[in-house]
Amino acid sequence: MNRMKAVFQSNAMNSRVTSADTTAKERWLGYLIGPSGALLLNAVLAAYLNVYYTDVLGLTSVGGGVFLVVFPIVSKILDAIANFVMGYIIDRTRTRQGKARPWLLLSAPLMLVSGILLFLIPQADTKIQVIWIVLSYNLYYSIAFTTYNVGHNLMVPLSTRDGIQRGKLSVFSQVSTIMMSGIIVALIFPMTILPLIGVDKSRWILVMCVISIAVLPLTLLEYFFTKERVTAESTGGNIEDGESKLPFRTQLKAIVSDRYMLIILSYFLIYTFGVCLKNLSLVYYCNYVLGTYSDGVTQTLISVVGGVPLGIGIFAVWPLAKKFGKRNVTLIGFVLVGIGSAVCWIYPASMPIVLAGQFIKNLGFLPSAYIFMALFADTLDHMEWKTGFRCDGIAMSVYTTIAVTMGGLCTGIFNGMLSFSGYAAPFYNTAGELVSTQSESVQDMITFAFVGFETITSMILIVLLIFLNVEKGLGLKQKVMKDRREEQNDA
Repeated sequence: MNRMKAVFQSNAMNSRVTSADTTAKERWLGYLIGPSGALLLNAVLAAYLNVYYTDVLGLTSVGGGVFLVVFPIVSKILDAIANFVMGYIIDRTRTRQGKARPWLLLSAPLMLVSGILLFLIPQADTKIQVIWIVLSYNLYYSIAFTTYNVGHNLMVPLSTRDGIQRGKLSVFSQVSTIMMSGIIVALIFPMTILPLIGVDKSRWILVMCVISIAVLPLTLLEYFFTKERVTAESTGGNIEDGESKLPFRTQLKAIVSDRYMLIILSYFLIYTFGVCLKNLSLVYYCNYVLGTYSDGVTQTLISVVGGVPLGIGIFAVWPLAKKFGKRNVTLIGFVLVGIGSAVCWIYPASMPIVLAGQFIKNLGFLPSAYIFMALFADTLDHMEWKTGFRCDGIAMSVYTTIAVTMGGLCTGIFNGMLSFSGYAAPFYNTAGELVSTQSESVQDMITFAFVGFETITSMILIVLLIFLNVEKGLGLKQKVMKDRREEQNDA
């Protein structure tokens, strides 16, 4: 740790941002363009890594279908532990570059290497392939992406205490996420890339190598054009501040005993479960329920119509949140999500009705997509007001643990649903034609995973949001914290 501190005191490692207020360059380079490499790689993996395992490698039969059910879940236990460790380390990292930013830099080469290894699975005995998959999967998720993700998600809360500036950064950060997952992965990828690579392993490897290599320079951009003003303010310029010496148990107790933090983490858990299951089933739904296998049209239409509200929302969501409140706008949004999902569930094979339902649903997702991190930052400020210290790293480790654990759990559950409903991997027959048909039970299962489950979770989220009133009195709380810090500095 001492060696790392020395490295990050050098002028070469300094942030290129020097302003006390957030800047346009910071928003565009640090929060929009910089994160796009890592977010693109992770979005592609979230949507298509399981497709690579089931359709390209044909692993649905390994261990009678048990491997693809158990392996993701067990791996996410390791990932969950890694997230807590990373949060603990970040809360105890003190350099002039901040406590989270240095880990962005260190994660960049790790993501490059592990992203490539995920797909360079050798043509060998099944046991060797299984070992390679387990090791590469955990290298990426438990080490590389965890190191990046915990630090990346803390940048908005640690950037500034100004609510308006923080809200803008949250929007820019989420626009980057939407661009990668909602445009490139959900729109361009299925329209142009998937039809070309099909189930050809060498083409999959080529595409993923290109994406993984792009992560390195873009993540460096994020590192150099972000700044931790809250960290600098909290430490008063003292790298070895008292907060870094707080016992882990004290910080964790503060998190689990705060009503608003428990509500927002419960919200995120349920929200992530629904989104992960939907994202996993999207390709299968388009291939077997609404369209034909990798037709390059069905998934593109869903992405285009569903993505229109997300594009419009860049300009509308923050003004609405400022006027009516972040919680209130998010709550109304989930009413629309429930309506849109229910419409698709009732008529899953009708293209016009599904497209209409997707439009309504994604209109409802606008607030949760763009302003959730600002709401999470408000909760962190509330906790600081209540306890007198910050728990950024530990709180974010819980947050990211939920994200990665739900991803593995949903993957295992979805693969189990595929296996037990009788899913048949596509194959080329003797005439060179691709055979890809599924039974009615498989189609019903895929439909439930794509729209049915999300109908249910949206109703639960509405109830939770009713009790998330953390914005009330936040301005006064921030004034109290400012006075408290000034008194400590004077002393």
